[in-house]
Order: sequence, then structure tokens, then C-alpha cells
Amino acid sequence: MMNIILMAAPAGQESNPLMSMLPLLLIVVVFYFFMIRPQMKRQKEVRKFRESLAKGDKVVTTGGIYGKIVEVKETTIILEIAKDVHITVDKNGIVKDMSDVQPQR
Repeated sequence: MMNIILMAAPAGQESNPLMSMLPLLLIVVVFYFFMIRPQMKRQKEVRKFRESLAKGDKVVTTGGIYGKIVEVKETTIILEIAKDVHITVDKNGIVKDMSDVQPQR
């Protein structure tokens, strides 16, 4: 019972609301810089990549299909996956171009 009395704030002094909110604010700031900001940057890079797609680019779809772009439309692309085999793929289904992938031996 004596411990409870010692832990209470002295009479006449109120706890500062800013000091009680400081840990929560710190968590929000850390969360923003380590989670939200990098994700927004990644999304911006992916959007820029998808807007820059052009005929002849070699790409990979989210399903793992490798191909070459034959035609770019507003929301879709025509992808050649083999000689005279074309498929229509949504632009959001394109993951990356093949310029940064090392050839397999």
C-alpha cells in the first residue's frame, strides 16, 4: 500500500499532456520514416516504370511470364511470349524490365 502512495503525482503538480503523448508521437514518426515513406517512394518508381513502357521492351509479368512488348495501349499491353504468340496483359501486371536481370547460363 505504501508503494501506491509513492507512485502518485505530488499534490499541486499535474502531469504534462505533451509528455504523456510523446511516446505515441515518436512511434508515429518512426513508423512514417521506416514504413510509409519508403513504400510511397517504391510505388512512385513502379508507376513511373509502367508509364515508360515502350514497344520492344523485355518485361516480366507478376505471374512470371517473360516476353517482349509488341504494342502499348492505355491500360494494357500486347506481349509476345513466343514467336507469333501474343497475350494481352494489364499494365499493373508488369513487374520489371529485363535489362537488370543477369542471363542464366
